Amino acid sequence: MVPRAVPALLLLALLVVPAEAAPAAPGFKVRLLDGKSALDSRDLIGKKVLVLRFQASWCKPCAKESAALAQLAERYRGRGVQTLAIHVQDTAADAQRFVREQRATYPVALDPKLTVGNRFGFKGTPYTVVVDTKGEMVARIHGASALARLPRILDGLVGKATR
Repeated sequence: MVPRAVPALLLLALLVVPAEAAPAAPGFKVRLLDGKSALDSRDLIGKKVLVLRFQASWCKPCAKESAALAQLAERYRGRGVQTLAIHVQDTAADAQRFVREQRATYPVALDPKLTVGNRFGFKGTPYTVVVDTKGEMVARIHGASALARLPRILDGLVGKATR
């Protein structure tokens, strides 16, 4: 006969096991398209949430969502969120044209050979990754639905804005 407390203790032990952590984001350093500055992701750990948007000049959903990405970047900038668009399989000239035509106000970097993209599990544009302040990938969103989902994710990480 098993004492009644044993099943209860087993259940309690299962509830106390810590949840599995999100996968760690790979560190990377990129030169921004402006040619004047660089971004090292390791400098943001403990300080900012990072939204990485892998996109391309030839990606129609990326162009369509560029204005919304700029609004999102502006909305969360003061709340500890850094947004970075990484143009994959693109030339500098094409990425600059995209930035100019879309009036992109967020920082943009190039990853023509998918050096950074492949480390984040890139499978096609658009692809969005959210890295929290602990350096963990808390969201990986393939496709155009990312911008609709990001506010809920970011509010959960940095808190809702006070108005």
